[in-house]
Amino acid sequence: MEQQGSLRWWVLITVIIGTFLGRLDQTIVNLAVPKIISDFSITVTAAGWIATAYILANAVFVPIWGKLGDTLGRKKIYILGFSLFIFGSVLAGLAWNLPSLIVFRVIQAIAGSADYPTAMAIIAVTFREGKERAQALGIWSSSFAAAAVFGPLIGGPLIDNFGWRSVFLVNLPVGLLGLFMALRYVHESKSDQKNVSFDWWGAITLGGALSALVLVLDQGSTWGWLSFSSMLCYIATVAFTWTFIFIERHVKEPIVDLNFFKMPAFVNTLGNNFIVFMGMMGSLFLVPVFAQTFLGYNATQSGYLFIPMAAALLLASPLGGSLIGKVKAKYVIFTSTIVAAFGISLFSLIDPKSSALALMLPLAVMAFGLGFGMAQRTNVIASIVKREEIGVASSILALGRNIAGAFGIALFGTILTDRIKSNVLAVNGMSVLRKFDPATVRKFITLVELKAQVDAYRFVFIVSAIIVFVGSFTILFLKLKHEDTKTQVHVE
Repeated sequence: MEQQGSLRWWVLITVIIGTFLGRLDQTIVNLAVPKIISDFSITVTAAGWIATAYILANAVFVPIWGKLGDTLGRKKIYILGFSLFIFGSVLAGLAWNLPSLIVFRVIQAIAGSADYPTAMAIIAVTFREGKERAQALGIWSSSFAAAAVFGPLIGGPLIDNFGWRSVFLVNLPVGLLGLFMALRYVHESKSDQKNVSFDWWGAITLGGALSALVLVLDQGSTWGWLSFSSMLCYIATVAFTWTFIFIERHVKEPIVDLNFFKMPAFVNTLGNNFIVFMGMMGSLFLVPVFAQTFLGYNATQSGYLFIPMAAALLLASPLGGSLIGKVKAKYVIFTSTIVAAFGISLFSLIDPKSSALALMLPLAVMAFGLGFGMAQRTNVIASIVKREEIGVASSILALGRNIAGAFGIALFGTILTDRIKSNVLAVNGMSVLRKFDPATVRKFITLVELKAQVDAYRFVFIVSAIIVFVGSFTILFLKLKHEDTKTQVHVE
């Protein structure tokens, strides 16, 4: 049943708290890794599994929660996921060694993956009128991206003042508030479609494919992209994907309706979303590294660089949503992607003498472009799918974004490493050393490495900008049958 008056906006605030908290956890933990390494006396490679385990579990369970929310009830699944997330956060804050922390992070990831598909469906149910729904989706979507920005900003001071465990334990009071609000304001809803059974085999094979894919994207640069372990992941990805597609074509109630991919509007929006987040996550991954490596910033100072980015996101998302019905979605998304590409290209001007503004400005421009088209993308997906499958459709959008982020970090990280190696040879070949005393030789080597690394960062940002720029044209093929502010999604 549709909620009236101000209660609708309390529902929006409720799901924003859940989305923000879950996404914040993904970024804030990265800052705690050095302290965890020290406390547990582990290697950097071993600590990498803190993030890898989370990414794997999150990717696998997103579509499963989406389907369960549509069939069992979105409020039930949302509250279940939120409760488990709080429980997992407390356990992670009390972890006594690396294995226990990884297990508790998996619990967090499984629970946190329930948020996106159920939250988007809850918003679509609550806000039926097209213009109001688009505004709500825009505000909610900005909270997702803003969490990636506030992670370093909040995490640095927390870790510096209260230790690494605080980044997990802080989820308890905020989470309890969000849980109380969900129980109070969110009304139950599910699809009218009667479901006889759950597609467990589809879920298992999809989980296998995603696990293998995300694992090789996350660990491939360490293993070697052509190593035996990587090859096994490639084979497993293809085998599980083929089996999954075969199952989904024959099962009565598939976990993912493959007919989604017969919709040009769905595919175009998904593709544009993938490209934008690949460029954004790849860039965001490198910016703090550059700031701390070449500009001498600490974790807290690096976080301050993202303040303008947060402001740009919060400004652009509702602004882009307000254009629904006034300007065709494809033109808004296209323009926003071009702006994001331009913002990324500005990073190619950075050097070891760059000011904070030289990093803040590109981040803000990129974020404005990202946020400006975010409400349009989510609204397109909410408008074209069947009402009983909105949870599954939104989970695919979230899944694509997660894979895009992993792919962007892996791709740009590999390009950076390879480019540094080739640049060292190139710079060394063009340089002349006239003195051979130890001090001069050491200074020469340092300058060659510095030049090679800075040029490599610039090259990666240029490649990222080109990819996003070229990818922006894919959205121009988007066609919607009824595109106006009065279009409504009737989800029960």
